[in-house]
This record gives sequence, structure tokens and C-alpha cells, in this order.
Amino acid sequence: MRKKTMKDSVRGMLLVASDIAPEDQHDFNKWYDQEHVEERVRMPGVISAARYIAVAGAPQYLALYWAESLEVFSGPAYTQAFIHQTPWSLQTLPKMRSPLRRIGTVHAHAGMGSGGWVGTLPLAEGVDIESLAARCTALAEQLADDISFVQSYVIQPVDALSKPLPLEDLAARKMQPLLIIESRTHESNQSAMERAAQWLEVDISRSARYQLAWKLSAAELR
Repeated sequence: MRKKTMKDSVRGMLLVASDIAPEDQHDFNKWYDQEHVEERVRMPGVISAARYIAVAGAPQYLALYWAESLEVFSGPAYTQAFIHQTPWSLQTLPKMRSPLRRIGTVHAHAGMGSGGWVGTLPLAEGVDIESLAARCTALAEQLADDISFVQSYVIQPVDALSKPLPLEDLAARKMQPLLIIESRTHESNQSAMERAAQWLEVDISRSARYQLAWKLSAAELR
């Protein structure tokens, strides 16, 4: 397996997913691409942000933000930005349907780089993270036999930091770990998700798969 080049310290991640009504698509994507992504990536400790669009499953849009540590998302810069949203953000956030916003730690990170195809798989809530990480690490060793496997990791959400977006259904809100698998091809990603669901004994119908739209790293803004 290709070894990851990131530091051994636990990374932080913000995951945001939502649907958008057809009439709001243009403004939503314009806000995300022209303001929001760059604004967040410029914050101290944020490594990168990537946007994806669904090819199977839901929600329609996914964004993944890597950070040097979980503390980046509880630090003053991010906290102030979340509390004091821009006028454009205040106009856009209520349009996000069935939103999911989770901040957590990254575990069982295997591989390196960024895949053009990404799968998400919600896992059982309340499981021991060390045991889950061990199972996902073993899974990654199997997935790495495919030359189109890029990387995989588990996000363990932190409830206190995962403040809901305006339209999130609080009654159905769960802090489930999420397995993310990134691949070089569509076919590889689909196969990897099927193997992961079988390996971890979860329902494949709960998964979603996405294609990369674009990505911005902090290094590009220096």
C-alpha cells in the first residue's frame, strides 16, 4: 500500500453535504466557488477543501475540509467565522436541503493523494473507535490491491463541534462515523464501496458516491 505522507498526528475534518433546489443551483455553486471555499481555506490550520457532486445516492453535494487538527475547528478564527457568517452565506445556508454538517477526527487513514471519485458510508453509532479503526485499516489493505485505490479514512464526529445547519432534521440527527474511500476511477470506487459494506456489515444502500468538482489547498494561496 502507498504510505500516506501526512504527519502521524490526528487530523481534523469538516464534512458538509446537502441537496439544493433546481432554482437555487446557480447561486449556491457561485457562493461556494467564489466565496466560501477560499474563505475557509485561508483560515489558520486548514489544509484544503474539496467539492463533489453525487453520481449515486444522496445528498447531491459534498464538501470535505482537511485541517491540521480538530482544534482548528474550535479555534478563534473558525469559531468567529461560523458565528458571524457573511451576508452571502446567511442568504445561502437556509437553502441547503437535508443538510449534514459534521466536524470530527480522522482515523484509519491509509493511502495518499486525492481521488477523482469518492464514496461515503455511514457506520454504526457508538462503536469503539479503536476497534473500528483497526477493521477499516485491515479493509484498506485489501482495497489497496486495486491500483485505482487512492486513500480511505474514517471520520469520527464530535457532537459539540458539529453544530447543525438551518434545515437539518434534529430528530434524526446522529453522530455516526463515516467511512470515506477515494479512488481513481468510477468503477474502482463502486467496487470498493461494495467491498467495504460487506466487510463492515452495513447496508450498501446507505452509501453515496461522488465525483470531484474542484479542490483548493492552502499551499495554492500562499
